[in-house]
Amino acid sequence: MEIVILGAGVAGVAAAIVLAELGHDVRIYERRPRASQLGAGVTLWPNACFVLERLGLLDELRAVSGRPSTMQRLDWQGQPIATLDIALLDARLGAATHTVLRRDLQRMLLTRLAAVGVAVSYGWVAREVGQHGARAWVSFESGQRVESELLLGADGRVASVARHYVSPTLRATYQGFVNWVGIAESDSPLVGDAGTILDFWGAGTRFGIVPITDRLAYWAGGQAMSLSRAAVQVDPAAEVHSTFAAWPPLVRRLLAESPSHSIRKLAIHDLDPSPQWFRGHVLLIGDAAHASLPTSGQGACQALEDAWHLGRCLHAHSADLPGALAAFTQLRYQKTRGLTLSGRQLARSLFHGTPEEDRQRDADARAANSDGLAQAMANAWSAGLPLGSPKLPSQQHPQ
Repeated sequence: MEIVILGAGVAGVAAAIVLAELGHDVRIYERRPRASQLGAGVTLWPNACFVLERLGLLDELRAVSGRPSTMQRLDWQGQPIATLDIALLDARLGAATHTVLRRDLQRMLLTRLAAVGVAVSYGWVAREVGQHGARAWVSFESGQRVESELLLGADGRVASVARHYVSPTLRATYQGFVNWVGIAESDSPLVGDAGTILDFWGAGTRFGIVPITDRLAYWAGGQAMSLSRAAVQVDPAAEVHSTFAAWPPLVRRLLAESPSHSIRKLAIHDLDPSPQWFRGHVLLIGDAAHASLPTSGQGACQALEDAWHLGRCLHAHSADLPGALAAFTQLRYQKTRGLTLSGRQLARSLFHGTPEEDRQRDADARAANSDGLAQAMANAWSAGLPLGSPKLPSQQHPQ
């Protein structure tokens, strides 16, 4: 089948690898002039590593990633609130969690993409998507037009041209906070324990530190902010230093060890869950279909899951493309909907609570059962995958 993919992020490249390996003729068009890695790093939970193993990338991931065993939640002054046993979560899912810089993840995927014979065409800015008969088409700002039997919109959460065709009224929604992101690296140890993710909770603020090694970590600092203020052009490095100037020494050290030119400020949007993922021969995947907040912890993970499931749905319905797209959407919608809503719930508690609600949030976290939390996460993240539990009939796809 001829397949055109808009977008060369995690979802688009992973899908291209899976589909090319199944024998499809795949082309990717990316609006940016060169490969780009939005964000600093990602935590790849066991469901994502399950997919990367099947893409033949797990050994390469291990060589450049960290292996967290614990997540420690603290208040903004550094006092412990709660602990998540990541090692227990991994054991229950039968796969490991890895932390990796986004640039390294993207490099691995692009290298694998080239190995399966697919090149990315950069600088192709899509203008409009449509369908004529049994052919989907996309026109570009250059005036060129490309047709295919299937068009995948993996063109992002905010300005997806494919989503405008599939679901014209669905727009990305600003959720009232920003993230500053960066990477800290030093010749001497930065963190005491490279196996511990640190998550500091304040009042309308949050700061997360994710080690790769004891000398390399990525971080994200969040703060509630109006959209008008978020849009004001200011130096992001100066702004994040000012925002977290009174926070614990480790936070300030991480910021000091992060090159100012690499610090970015992001206004955080997500999508209202919608079951309308395809129209005719145009299908949305990744953030174009189900963008969730960073507080879901599952953005890149669900993009990878999309790629794996799409390949199996097309294989199972090889003579029925509409049936394959419907099966894929049905398989993926409820899981991604739940993750979007849970990400919003945590974001609200972090960025939009009253002082009393913040105190109750921390008290609830202290009282929570860590084993129960790990099991709940394992249940949610293994859904739809032959991972951590006996396979259900609907999960018995070919490897």
